[in-house]
Amino acid sequence: MAQLTVRKSGKALSRFAVAAITTALVAAGAGAASADGFGPAHPLPKMPARTPHVRSLAVAADPNPAANPVLPLLGIDSTGAAWAYGPDGAGGLAPRQSAGSLPYLSNDAFVDNDADGYLDGEWQWADDGTLHYFVDYNTPDKVIGGGWNIYDKELSPGNLGGAQGYDVIARDSAGVLWLYLGYGDGTVTSRIKVGGGWDVYTQLAGKGDLDGDGKADIVARDTAGVLWFYKGTGDYNAPFAPRTKIGAGWNMFNTLVSTGDVDLDGKTDLIARDTNGGLWLYKGTGNAAAPYQPRVQIGSNYNIYRLMTS
Repeated sequence: MAQLTVRKSGKALSRFAVAAITTALVAAGAGAASADGFGPAHPLPKMPARTPHVRSLAVAADPNPAANPVLPLLGIDSTGAAWAYGPDGAGGLAPRQSAGSLPYLSNDAFVDNDADGYLDGEWQWADDGTLHYFVDYNTPDKVIGGGWNIYDKELSPGNLGGAQGYDVIARDSAGVLWLYLGYGDGTVTSRIKVGGGWDVYTQLAGKGDLDGDGKADIVARDTAGVLWFYKGTGDYNAPFAPRTKIGAGWNMFNTLVSTGDVDLDGKTDLIARDTNGGLWLYKGTGNAAAPYQPRVQIGSNYNIYRLMTS
């Protein structure tokens, strides 16, 4: 079990916090973006932890923004440089913005703890197993605890347990999935066992609601390349309903990640990177029986990143 005793990490993480990706959420030009096809990154202001309401770019307002958040995509390259991508207002991603240097980052998760549909916090897992929580440049980072390197996957798909704050799910080396309920300030409860057998999956992804019921869901890809839908229940004792099959052929991708609503239509989407570095958007439908539309390419050269998350 991850021991949530507070201790300082032996390797300091850079000050990449919520404010550091503010400009990445401002709409830019339309069209597919090449991951490395841009000039020097724009300087990022030190601002309060509040992102622009990019959802105003949508044709119609989302009646439930908490269920379909608008969050950035984060990429970490082989040098440890961090880059953030926000939506471009035309169904794709805007040019990347520098988000500092994160050479010791093993995973990251953006959160919307106040349920307004926008970024207001960030969990960072360091490679020494320490979990940090950031709000903005004016607030010191909070060390949540150590021992998280017992897990090979961590994910914060949203509110899974019925409260407002985002929660964390983590899979250990034995394939057991665990749930940590979030208090909304970066701290979490003791872990709750979800169940075993999750080592059959090579990818887990999710950030928001896929079936229109207002509850956070996830998808999981198995070793045969089949993608499965796990409907969120809102009950922390049993956070997911039995899985249902979405489809086969997903082994062509080496990364699946959701940033919430990419095309600003009020539905949660999925981003997939293929083995050649192509980036594809699966637009959400809000229908559990067929949660995604056919894929659309939104970028190339994304294989420069060792980690892509949101």
